[in-house]
Amino acid sequence: MSDSGSYAAAGRVLGVSASAIGKAIVRLEERIGIRLFHRNNRSIGLTPEGAVFLAHCRRIMAELAAAEVSFSSAHAQPSGKLRVSAPVVSEGWNRVFLQFMNRFPEIDLDISYTNRIVDLVEEGFDVVLRIGPLQDSRLLTRRLGVFSLRLVAAPDYLARHGTPQTIEDLLGHACLRNRNVSSRRIDNWPLGPDHAHVNAGLSNKLVADHYAMLLMAALDGVGIACLPSFWADEHIDRGTLRHLLAEQTPNQRAVSAVWPGGPGFPVKLAAFVDFMAQNLPTMLR
Repeated sequence: MSDSGSYAAAGRVLGVSASAIGKAIVRLEERIGIRLFHRNNRSIGLTPEGAVFLAHCRRIMAELAAAEVSFSSAHAQPSGKLRVSAPVVSEGWNRVFLQFMNRFPEIDLDISYTNRIVDLVEEGFDVVLRIGPLQDSRLLTRRLGVFSLRLVAAPDYLARHGTPQTIEDLLGHACLRNRNVSSRRIDNWPLGPDHAHVNAGLSNKLVADHYAMLLMAALDGVGIACLPSFWADEHIDRGTLRHLLAEQTPNQRAVSAVWPGGPGFPVKLAAFVDFMAQNLPTMLR
């Protein structure tokens, strides 16, 4: 309905009358107790509540489609080329991609790494792995896992400059900052809403739009960095980085698979999304 733009157009797609579509929408609104559409004589559009409801419905339909494929094609071998857009990530993600290729040798994987938001249809991707909130309700999505951002520094840096005990202590340290590729702004650290002044006052000893550079600088003792857990944790485990202010900086970020809506759910795509949902969370930690 929201994609068709009118009751009449939706009716033609579904093979029913515009009146039937309108009555069904009214019954649905009465049942759930919210207004889904703004209506006037010239146009119809989603309300904010309707947009949220639509996003939930699309996710449910995607799960149903995935379930149908998993049962109907249990004995089919997924094959063909699969174009994937992924963020610039650590080696752990790449190991999961290689495991997928070992599990499904008939699929040829074509991965494009970028931290910008891509247009799936225009750029010809089958599926995109995205970090953070999703705004486009026209796309089908499945949450794959979560991770956290961690403030870290090398023991050598802390020995020379001291270990911050409070969030305000960060104002006196050299900070290694990430520049968001899409917005071109420097990302805030997860310091909570009560510490906006600290984020505004953090130094920019080093600014880069690639976490590999920030990780290298942190390991080299240049300053304090804010890194995703999948970049930082193996170094924290080794003792080459220390996790700072953990109890004062709780946070969580989602990783989702996103793909265009439409009829059908290709077996190769279902295989990839299911495999990522099963195996990526372990790496994300």
